[in-house]
Amino acid sequence: MRKIIFTTESGADLPKELAEKYNIKTVPMHVVMDGTDYKDDGSLPVSKIYDYYNRTKLIPSTTSTNPNEYEEFFAQIKAENPDCTIVHIGYTSKASSSFHNAEIAAENFEDIYLIDALNVSAGLTVVTLYAAQLLESNPDIPMDELIQKIQASVPKSRMSFVPGSLEFLKAGGRVSNAAYISASLLQIKPLIELIDGKLVSTKKYRGKMSRVAEELLKDYLKKYPIDKKQIYFVFSIGLDEQVKVQMEQSAKEKGFENVTWIQAGSVISTHGGPGAFGIAGMEQ
Repeated sequence: MRKIIFTTESGADLPKELAEKYNIKTVPMHVVMDGTDYKDDGSLPVSKIYDYYNRTKLIPSTTSTNPNEYEEFFAQIKAENPDCTIVHIGYTSKASSSFHNAEIAAENFEDIYLIDALNVSAGLTVVTLYAAQLLESNPDIPMDELIQKIQASVPKSRMSFVPGSLEFLKAGGRVSNAAYISASLLQIKPLIELIDGKLVSTKKYRGKMSRVAEELLKDYLKKYPIDKKQIYFVFSIGLDEQVKVQMEQSAKEKGFENVTWIQAGSVISTHGGPGAFGIAGMEQ
């Protein structure tokens, strides 16, 4: 009987309980802080990143999973699951070299399929969980059909977020039109969207996060026909708990059957800063 194992990167911020439920394996990316390389595997508390910034006014850097790490990762899965097929759903290649590094490592193995999700954080989780749930509901699906359906889901996964700190976002250099977020706009909360795999600032919001989050959800649902079965809210530590209560209620009032909260890990939190809020879902 065939065995298919899905893999992704820590930059997906895939909740541990969902990873365990669907047996999804996650390879860590990295955070470099004060000359030390930390794996984004949960061992580095996000609070330590923000404490470091508050103390030094320096923002850690992030690095991708390298080819050797991918090779070890794939080899271990193959050793534990002989004759399995690996489907790796990766962090957007437009913002990291991680996917390319996975391609390099995969050349040394058979039965590994690579899919560039063109997304990050909860947007990457959306594609990864779609793949796992598709296989669960149709375990005999032909391999080529499975891959085609996952690839077709990539442009339907939509993620938008508002960073908690412009300093972190600017320092990360991941937004293509960074000039839009200049020092003169420090009171502005920019909307960042994933467009063709790139993080692009598309709009400006003003005011407190409680107001901005409501506006973001309104604009998001107006722009994208998201499946009402599930919506994901992603946040970094520092987001007011009242905002979380407010947004969950708003989602339910708008007809969403399930709301899942995803806490950003070390890599994503390094780019978004404390108190960031985002939305992800799959178009119908």
